[in-house]
Amino acid sequence: MRVPGAEDLWPSLDESLGRQPCFPNGPVWGVLPTLKGQIIDMLEMVGSQEREGISIDSSKGPVHIDETAIIEPFVHIIGPAYIGPNATLRHGAYIREYSWICANSLVGHASETKHSVLLPGAKAPHFNYVGDSILGPDVNLGAGVKLSNLRNDGGEVHTRIDGERVATGLRKFGAIIGEGAQLGCNVVTNPGVVLGARCMVLPNTTVTGVHESDSKVG
Repeated sequence: MRVPGAEDLWPSLDESLGRQPCFPNGPVWGVLPTLKGQIIDMLEMVGSQEREGISIDSSKGPVHIDETAIIEPFVHIIGPAYIGPNATLRHGAYIREYSWICANSLVGHASETKHSVLLPGAKAPHFNYVGDSILGPDVNLGAGVKLSNLRNDGGEVHTRIDGERVATGLRKFGAIIGEGAQLGCNVVTNPGVVLGARCMVLPNTTVTGVHESDSKVG
């Protein structure tokens, strides 16, 4: 199995749906070191756009909330961050620095995002943690899914391809998930997971490494 690229994971990505990051050639995790710069550049173009009554900390960077986004009570957003068209942040969502919440995506109750992208239609709806990760279009995280992004010893994250350890060059790397993938309740992904398009992960599974499109894990 080869390392998948963006075109493998998100072949149906509709680039007309709001603002989205650019994905470099090569291993798909190569986008993570570029994400901070891409968000900052994009926010310089669109500018700050806050909304009265929402808890926002812009001391580290601007926050842009599209006028069509739905923001429920008791959401907290830390900039720099972008909330795209028709995105939904439900009650109690915690949006930390460098979160890029694309059009039609959803961050739900007691879910947290940090240095991550939810591509159009992605959902982290119930008690989820999404750190240093990319969720593809129409991905759904079941209740309690956690995308672990840091080794216990703080060392470089390795992934696994066909049983072989592969260095990523990253200290923080959660999961990169292909379009249409479904993760069951209480799934935990170890740092450095890549799930191909339309993968299905069974509930209560701990996932490691790279998995091909249309595979079942668990």
